[in-house]
Amino acid sequence: MFPRHLDTTSVISLVEDAVTAPSMHNAQPWKFLYRPGQHTIELHGDPERAMPRSDPDGRSLRMGCAAALFNLRVSAANAGWEPVTRLLPSPDDSWYLAEVELREPARPDDDLPALHPALRRRHTSRFPYTDEEIPAAVLDGLRAAALLEGAKLLLPDAWHTEVVLGLVHDSERYEAGDAAAREETARWTYRDVGNDGPRADGVPAYAFGPRQSGSSTPVRDFGGWRPDPGRETARFERHPRIAILGTAQDTPLDWLHAGQALQRVLLRATLDGLVASMTSQPLEWPELRWAVRDPSSVMGHVHMIIRLGYGPQGPATPRRPVREVLDIV
Repeated sequence: MFPRHLDTTSVISLVEDAVTAPSMHNAQPWKFLYRPGQHTIELHGDPERAMPRSDPDGRSLRMGCAAALFNLRVSAANAGWEPVTRLLPSPDDSWYLAEVELREPARPDDDLPALHPALRRRHTSRFPYTDEEIPAAVLDGLRAAALLEGAKLLLPDAWHTEVVLGLVHDSERYEAGDAAAREETARWTYRDVGNDGPRADGVPAYAFGPRQSGSSTPVRDFGGWRPDPGRETARFERHPRIAILGTAQDTPLDWLHAGQALQRVLLRATLDGLVASMTSQPLEWPELRWAVRDPSSVMGHVHMIIRLGYGPQGPATPRRPVREVLDIV
């Protein structure tokens, strides 16, 4: 069947949904390209938004782009398209990450559109969670969500959780002693509005959450190195529920699968009434990353540590306007 017309307004709407995805330090390292008359939207990584100290291989950058890709798939399916996706379509361009061809669906897809209401409700929450247990059925659904995108979600036992929490604290000490890493984080975090007005990227102070008191919850403290007498201190949950997302291999293709799996898990969690925060701190240090994995698991490489629970919704963080991330040529 010849596909219906895809106009510029529709493409802009799809990209507006796509860019609600999370990315490391909210750097939003993605670029989209649409050529009118075609039914394909290209996704490219933006190396100018890379973090060479914390993410030298571009793994986290590509995962953020892949999360935006998954959002694009959800938005397209919700609009009545079948998003046929090709990953790494050009062997000559490593920043050309994916293309999504929009086709008339052979049959309706009820899976992806069901996630659409969560796109703009999902926000990282760096606040204390309650101690309420997450039902096993909900956790099983999150594991199934990761598998659908070619990744694995591991729910560590108490012993493994303590190991991971210890590695998070080790990574905090590593970063505290690394001036280049601190400078990179400072570039993407801020407290005050600059002379040019509000920023459209990075992590603003209102999204830092409170300082932790007497706990070991794996929440990255973006405001830890700057004095802020007005920032609150709070007790976090004593026994955080964490999940570990990974794949068997560790190639750029695996990173794209992992990023899409991460976003599917986060959207599913949002619909299930959960909130989440993420940390990659131990994964940014090769000597710590290998120790995060469970040696008895087939998960060979960890890509993200996710904290899950019930608690306050996180605030929305800024997003770059579509005109900055979408080229129509």
